[in-house]
Amino acid sequence: MSAMSSLESSSNQEKKIYDETQAVVGSAHADPETQAKVEQVYDPSQESIWTRLGLNFESYKRAPGSTRGQIVHGTAAPELVGQENPLLQQKMKPRHLQMIAVGGSIGTGLFVGSGSALASGGPAGVLIAWIIMGVMLINVTQALGEMAILYPVSGGFYTLASRMLDPSFAFAMGWNYVFQWAVVLPLEITVAGTTVQYWTDQVPLAAWITLFFVVIIRLLLTGQIASIFGTLGYAEEEFWSSCLKLVVVVMFIFIGIICICGGGPSGGEYDQYIGGRYWQDPGALANGFKGVCSVFVTAAFSFAGTELVGLAATETPDPRKTMPSAVKNTFWRITLIYITSLTIIGLAIPFNDPDLFDGSGADISPFVIVIDRAGIRGLNHLINVTICISVLSIGLSCVYAGSRTLTALAETGYAPKMFTYIDKAGRPLASVCAILIFAPLAYINVADVGSAVFDWLVALSGLSTLFTWLAICVTHIRFRKAWKVQGHSVEELPFTALGGAWGSWLGAGLIVLVLIAQFYIAVWPVGGSEGGTAAAEAFFISYLAAPVLILFWVIGYAWKRTLPRKAMDIDLDTGRKSWYTVEEMRQYRAHRRTAPLYVRIYRMLFSSS
Repeated sequence: MSAMSSLESSSNQEKKIYDETQAVVGSAHADPETQAKVEQVYDPSQESIWTRLGLNFESYKRAPGSTRGQIVHGTAAPELVGQENPLLQQKMKPRHLQMIAVGGSIGTGLFVGSGSALASGGPAGVLIAWIIMGVMLINVTQALGEMAILYPVSGGFYTLASRMLDPSFAFAMGWNYVFQWAVVLPLEITVAGTTVQYWTDQVPLAAWITLFFVVIIRLLLTGQIASIFGTLGYAEEEFWSSCLKLVVVVMFIFIGIICICGGGPSGGEYDQYIGGRYWQDPGALANGFKGVCSVFVTAAFSFAGTELVGLAATETPDPRKTMPSAVKNTFWRITLIYITSLTIIGLAIPFNDPDLFDGSGADISPFVIVIDRAGIRGLNHLINVTICISVLSIGLSCVYAGSRTLTALAETGYAPKMFTYIDKAGRPLASVCAILIFAPLAYINVADVGSAVFDWLVALSGLSTLFTWLAICVTHIRFRKAWKVQGHSVEELPFTALGGAWGSWLGAGLIVLVLIAQFYIAVWPVGGSEGGTAAAEAFFISYLAAPVLILFWVIGYAWKRTLPRKAMDIDLDTGRKSWYTVEEMRQYRAHRRTAPLYVRIYRMLFSSS
């Protein structure tokens, strides 16, 4: 039997096992309530197209039972039944997942936050911080890809952390992740408002905040633009906005190279060769070692959202086919988008440039500064429009990520049951509304203390992202341990992380070092401290997420009294989608090795394993 036909036969066997499981799981292993939930199968494809797209009132009704969009095995504990067959529907296409991976997190951190990072750390400090975070992130996404492809369960890494580590810790991580995106939402709305003020300051910031908030609410209520908070709507919005962001960033890279080499318009600042002048004067590092440490949290904030690929795996029909390429493209995003554009910014603008300190929003964006000084008419407006669309796109990602995680928390009993409400269009409406409640926090920026709010929100969300990535690495380490102890081979995995468990150890180690560096900056901030209240405020601005996470962990333990499971007791069956044997996988990979060399190189760099 050929490798391909063997896998096809195995897939048919999966379906047979699934049908048998559906028939017996309730009576044999579950209480009556769980049995009824499993046996009630809801097929969303039987609904009208208007309902599936969320374009009529019927779509807002609760979806009954569970869908059977995923083939799963094993007998789930009652609280994990929702993760076996989530009501969130598998609508995402490969192109959606690709763009979520490549352009999903390009927003405020790169377009705006890189300016303050350059002022604090200098061009070398920025590159050091982003490269270290990039190496760490590659290992995180590889680990996440390996687990998400094998277990495309509702709640993604939160659910896996609950299973592989400890429900109390997962409770803390899940709520920390929800609040991370809840506070980033008002931040993004505020940045969108300040971005528009680039063209005119005659309209108050509060008016722009209200406008953008109303636009988001209207999209939710009317279901326009393909139901923006449903799976398909979010995916389409992210695809097209990511395309625009990538085009503009690549355009900026080419223009930046020309300007640095002295090819800018005559009479502009870049009509003569600059090269590495600003690395010598004023220098490569703005504040020495402290400056480098201070940039890490901004780098983490700029990469926030990369882990959304793991959440999206639940809403993808065939994650084994589409996820590997999305995971691998993370490397190219880091290399080509972040590192290249940040290198150009460090060469084109000195870290002590007054424009990096004066103004807000797009006024301090190094992208806008470079184009303004190059004297290229109209392009600065295109970049500004892109910044505005980018921050709104990240704002929508806040609702997507926060609502999906909150729904998973409710499904596992760690949040009120009202948040399990999912309508017939596959939208977790109650969870979406809960995240939107935080949007009015943007009005705080209208007050005199508004400038300080940005620092608080960035610091909270940045460290929260680090804790999430650390949890993913540790979860993967525990998964590999359980996989080995329970007699499985790595060859059974449909996708293996590039560095294996050692890659996760490296990623976790780098995250711990970054957390230590951030603690150092929190205690001894750049520029010194006046002591007393000012020192305490500076510490909590830098490290607020840590005590918040610990508080949630204590609450989770006091509530459920759970302890970490032994590797032998970890459930490796519930929600598992790939059940191929070692021999079948060897045949499959041997078949793929017969492809031409250029095809194998493409697969290794961009496509599936």
